[in-house]
Amino acid sequence: MLHRLAILCCAFLLASCAAAPAKIPPGEQLRALVEAHYDEMLELNPLQATFTGDHRFDDRLGDPASPAHEAAMLDLERRYLEAARRIDPARLDGQDRLTWDIFVRARERSLAAARFPARLLPVTQQYSLPLVLAILGGGGSAQPFATVADHERWLARAAEAPRAIDSTIAALREGMARGVTQPREVLASIVPQLDSLIAEDPEKSLFFGPVRGLPESVPAAERAVLEARYRNLIADTLNPSFAKLRDFIRDEYLPACRETVGWSDLPDGAAWYDFLVAVNTTTDMTAAEIHALGLAEVARIRGEMEQVARQVGFEGSLADFFRWVQEEPSFYFDDPRGLIDGYGEIKRRIDSALPRLFRDFPRADYEVRPVEPFRAATAAGASYLSAAPDGSRPGIFYVNTFNLKAQPKFGMETLSLHEASPGHHFQISMAQELTDLPRFRRFSSYVAYVEGWALYAESLGRELGLFTDPMQWYGRLSDEMLRAMRLVVDTGLHAKGWSREQAIQYMRDNSSLAGTDIVAEVDRYIVMPGQALGYKVGDLRIQALRREAEAALGERFDIREFHSQVLRDGALPIDVLEAKVRRWIGEVAARS
Repeated sequence: MLHRLAILCCAFLLASCAAAPAKIPPGEQLRALVEAHYDEMLELNPLQATFTGDHRFDDRLGDPASPAHEAAMLDLERRYLEAARRIDPARLDGQDRLTWDIFVRARERSLAAARFPARLLPVTQQYSLPLVLAILGGGGSAQPFATVADHERWLARAAEAPRAIDSTIAALREGMARGVTQPREVLASIVPQLDSLIAEDPEKSLFFGPVRGLPESVPAAERAVLEARYRNLIADTLNPSFAKLRDFIRDEYLPACRETVGWSDLPDGAAWYDFLVAVNTTTDMTAAEIHALGLAEVARIRGEMEQVARQVGFEGSLADFFRWVQEEPSFYFDDPRGLIDGYGEIKRRIDSALPRLFRDFPRADYEVRPVEPFRAATAAGASYLSAAPDGSRPGIFYVNTFNLKAQPKFGMETLSLHEASPGHHFQISMAQELTDLPRFRRFSSYVAYVEGWALYAESLGRELGLFTDPMQWYGRLSDEMLRAMRLVVDTGLHAKGWSREQAIQYMRDNSSLAGTDIVAEVDRYIVMPGQALGYKVGDLRIQALRREAEAALGERFDIREFHSQVLRDGALPIDVLEAKVRRWIGEVAARS
């Protein structure tokens, strides 16, 4: 009811404004408009609502692969873009003007994306509906399981899996007919993923886990009923649905998949990739410019790596040094627990040093967890899941313990800075807690900003008292090299005709990354074109803004205030961030 009332209120405000424009301030119109849009958007995307801490739709799954969903989203974007354009931005100031600019740009981008048939590619080894259901239904993630009512909502949501899986299969089939398919070699890994989610004994399924955590206050009879419902859900709904999707992919889809890997090989693929480059970098850089930037950054970082090799007394080529750090046993843990505990110690050191560089801090904390076994084989080395906005759950810094040789000790400081504080956890939690901003700004995510900030956070290690060990500094360079190689490899694959093998070899030649990590990274770039470009592009833009501020302000430059200026307004397109920080520089300079 509440979200429908918000929509009705917005409609009333806009109608009243049309009749008597002077009565309703444009800022008030805009705030009502963007909140109503957000409510309608969440109702169409209930999984997104859950992950952002809005639990009104926890009993719904949605149907994102269906043509009806696509049509509803396009209608939503058109209606609200037209409404926003009826508000004169010249009559807005401060945060309202920033909100209008970002909101209109986002709606225009969504409508422009309709040219490309992304709906026909709903499954990758990185993302699929069953994987999302497993993350939510395993417990400990965004779906609450604290009360019997929470379990009822999950049971209702999961019961919609057959319909959503059928829509997924229909979209894949339409893609086959239109020549819009995933690369066969990469997508094959989803078959064992789906196998791992199908448990012959329902009580051994990860989906049975939450019912074991029911509070003791739940009467035995009610507990027994819930357990029976979970067993039936797993045996009669989830297992058959996942098996149906697995069999379809294995027997029909994979044989029809394309043998090429570049996005440019899809219909309208070159234009599609250009669009994704623009979306993920929020700049006007071309793929060719980004490729050249990546080559230059790789060369620079290689030079710094050679300096570290000499500093630690290593004799031999950089390729020899890469092999040494891969094979030296002292650089790796023997058990996953040591790795997780090691990150806990790094957390304590970083937390105590952050006040040197920051004035604003998130209220939410985070914890370190291993990646769940069902997705560990194809998951990245680490990732971050944001804290619940209401404080009911901390942020989660996931560490992949599947292959301990892919988790060197020398990479731990830089990885913690990136995924946790002052990287993703710090920035995302602060944005969520900016309750004076519209929700779409608190929970928005621009890759170049979010990932650029996290990579910039790695560069703060020395200022925070880290990287005193030359090998920890090598870990920082290794992670920076990964982001630089992404510029080369992503554009190479999708704009320059590189093969999968060529991309893998390039990363082997320029890093000490574990082989499993390299393959997982390249396969990720293949199915998520352009996304990996935002890291280094965003980082370099933030680094340039800091140098610009330091040069312009001299002794008046305050690093803590600079960081507040970057973080205080939530995620922004890079060009909007640049304009904002430059206004601040001008204001500080004018006060002197």
